[in-house]
Amino acid sequence: MLSAPAIAPKLARAAGSHAARPNVVYILADDLGWGDIDEYNAHSAIPTPHCNTFARQGMRFTDMHASSAVCTPSRYSILTGRYSWRGRLKKGVLNVESPDLIEPGRMTVPSMLKDQGYYTAGVGKWHLGLGNAEKTDFTKPLTPGPNQHGFDYYFGIPASLDMAPYLYFENDHAVELPTIQDAGANTPHGYYYRPGLRAPHFDIPQVLPTLTDKAVELLHQRAQHKEQPFFLYFAMPSPHTPWVPLAEYKGKSGAGLYGDYVAEVDAMIGRVLDTVHALGMDQNTLVIVTSDNGAWWNDQDIATYPHRANAGWRGEKADIWEAGHRIPFMARWPGHIPAGSVCDETASLTDLMGTLAAILGRPLPPDAGEDSFNLLPALERQPHSPIRKDIIELSTTGMFSIREGNWKLELGLGSGGFTPPVEVEPAADGVRGQLYNLADDPRELYNLWAQRPDIVARLTKLLDQYKESGHTRY
Repeated sequence: MLSAPAIAPKLARAAGSHAARPNVVYILADDLGWGDIDEYNAHSAIPTPHCNTFARQGMRFTDMHASSAVCTPSRYSILTGRYSWRGRLKKGVLNVESPDLIEPGRMTVPSMLKDQGYYTAGVGKWHLGLGNAEKTDFTKPLTPGPNQHGFDYYFGIPASLDMAPYLYFENDHAVELPTIQDAGANTPHGYYYRPGLRAPHFDIPQVLPTLTDKAVELLHQRAQHKEQPFFLYFAMPSPHTPWVPLAEYKGKSGAGLYGDYVAEVDAMIGRVLDTVHALGMDQNTLVIVTSDNGAWWNDQDIATYPHRANAGWRGEKADIWEAGHRIPFMARWPGHIPAGSVCDETASLTDLMGTLAAILGRPLPPDAGEDSFNLLPALERQPHSPIRKDIIELSTTGMFSIREGNWKLELGLGSGGFTPPVEVEPAADGVRGQLYNLADDPRELYNLWAQRPDIVARLTKLLDQYKESGHTRY
């Protein structure tokens, strides 16, 4: 269901027109929860004024999902429009030294846009592997990497900010080699990063502002080339651990270091949004702000602070339950997306490719964006049937779920992620999974597996069909 004060005008799609090729700024936070932003959770203990204003300027989705409850598979799906378990990564995440994950020759969002005349740039956390070797050698060219997958330019960090070695890379090379042994840290709660090598000038608390500086710099550069549309993928490394807010943000929230770091994330998002505005890019730029999965906010955090990073959804990051993958998603495009609108339709981060292809009037081939649907009718409030009839999720341990309408089937017992119990061995004569009706039971408390074997059988068969077919889009 959609609500908004007015219907947005239809998009003009004149071939070759820059008006039909908007700039795209995609801001991807890391572990930002559905309940962190005031516009989603009125009881949030974290000030998020920039995200609040942005949400009111465009459309806010309430039922948006990452394709996985953890970051690497989610990022693969964003850039390829394909569920990650169809490829090389069946579960979990890559480490810093893992090889390139995206298959050679596979269409990505940046490669598709580049073919349509866009300049494509990425800043921030990559976490999709670099190079061909089993263990990445940062003294050698980091190929294949972002440049081989459609990015004209990339500046960022190889993986999560708590994973060694700690360094920046630019395009195909390390900016500075990691030569210092860092002991890591694991106290206080959330101030966690693994021991390992670090580049001499890599200062962990300064990574988020440094990456934001680079994103702002790129926007200024593109303002000098107004004849060419651009795509900026800004993959923030935060508020993922380590929770390292700068001094000016400490104490800004009622949710400890995590909340203060989210406040900094909001401020950095604000810097990017303010730059888009100051450069006069607002009218012809589609801006999206979202997260790669749910927040890591466990029972200890809930008991300590008056904050619910995942609002009332069950579980946390990595879980198959809703908190693992239901995420904030806000989009603004003046003249196309009505301000102050809310979309309750089920959607996925895999849908970026299908949506941009529709904006460009470019049909996707069968071997690209196999799980990417077109959200444009919902964004523009045009008459349409539900964009998706179902959605598939994956927990960090590899537990699948499939949801059709309000019915959600989870093929296992336990969270499948971080929340205990992670896995539960079914009794010999007991249920083997979980089935919930989210309309009646949004917190997933009442397992209907035994009561509705017909739904269990139907959704299990449907999931098997999707696995075997290699696609859900067609």
